[in-house]
Amino acid sequence: MEEARPEVDEVRAVARGIATAVAPDGGLTEVQASLLRAVTLGVTGDELDYHDLEPLEAEELKQVLAGRGDEYCRRIVHHMVLGELVLSPLPAEVANRVAATARVLGVDDDFVALARRYAEGALGLAWCDLRRSGFADHWDESTTDPLHTKAEYADPFDAGMVEPELAEKWRRFAHLPTGTLGRGVWEMYSTRGFDIPGTPGGAAPYLAQHDFVHVLADYGTTVEGEVETFSLIGRADPDPKGFAWLATVIGLFETGYVHQQGALEMDLTTRNRLQQPGMTNRLADAIRRGKVAAEGHGIDLLAVDYHEISDQPITDLRAELHIVPKSPECFDSPGLFEPAGMSPNQRKAQRSVVSRETIIQR
Repeated sequence: MEEARPEVDEVRAVARGIATAVAPDGGLTEVQASLLRAVTLGVTGDELDYHDLEPLEAEELKQVLAGRGDEYCRRIVHHMVLGELVLSPLPAEVANRVAATARVLGVDDDFVALARRYAEGALGLAWCDLRRSGFADHWDESTTDPLHTKAEYADPFDAGMVEPELAEKWRRFAHLPTGTLGRGVWEMYSTRGFDIPGTPGGAAPYLAQHDFVHVLADYGTTVEGEVETFSLIGRADPDPKGFAWLATVIGLFETGYVHQQGALEMDLTTRNRLQQPGMTNRLADAIRRGKVAAEGHGIDLLAVDYHEISDQPITDLRAELHIVPKSPECFDSPGLFEPAGMSPNQRKAQRSVVSRETIIQR
């Protein structure tokens, strides 16, 4: 049963409780305040200044949430964890305060323990915990069927294997009509010079699933676009384990808590992405879009069999999966095929493709 939308007084009280839990000495940082403001706006429609909130202790917050269900309270705790994960270093007192607040609210959640690992500096153990609780424990035959792989992967983050049959399935996308999902993902790969799954250097089938979401959500493939894509995917999962994607992208792209692990390895010349103008709004809007998908469709987007629907128009699939348009406030979120939605190396690869096609046409 869907929870009723909170009134503004409840939204403000919850925001006070979150801010009290995650504030380090000296108060919320600018990136914390900006991120939490944007998330609140994205999921409730209410605008709050997190720098202008009176404290609200855990017991008081418990009373505010007395009429709410367990999952609702868990989502609130996840917003606390998100607010603390952008701190680097993460003060132990903040991690302990969030953990204590979660206990008062009756929320027993692995991601609270994850943040405490980060605060202790146990980054390797934290990454193992994150993979187990967010991904590996949910990795079984039912999750591998939509991937169309015959290879045996012990872990969803294993590197991709050479599979000629899988590669051939991806090549067939090139012959689908323009505007279909399969053709869109093929154009995404070909214009950027990406190796397709099943070929040497190709993405593992599990992570390749998110590329279909890039097409459906119209997010670029820059670091910022990856943050948006995985934020949408994480919130679209009706299982709270989807928060693992938010924890991963923040750790990988913002704070360095996750350091180029396995298949997530990429060139990260700078971090602190959320401090870039408009980026917290973009992340929050991705969460908003994921929330709409979760409420309307209710299936983990990485568990969808995209091969089976690859010949369908992208516009139809957006409606079916409840992937709504970006907010007008996110005008600085470039589309998948816009130049700003590609990294410099990807734009270079695109120019090479265009040059080759021009030569062939002549």
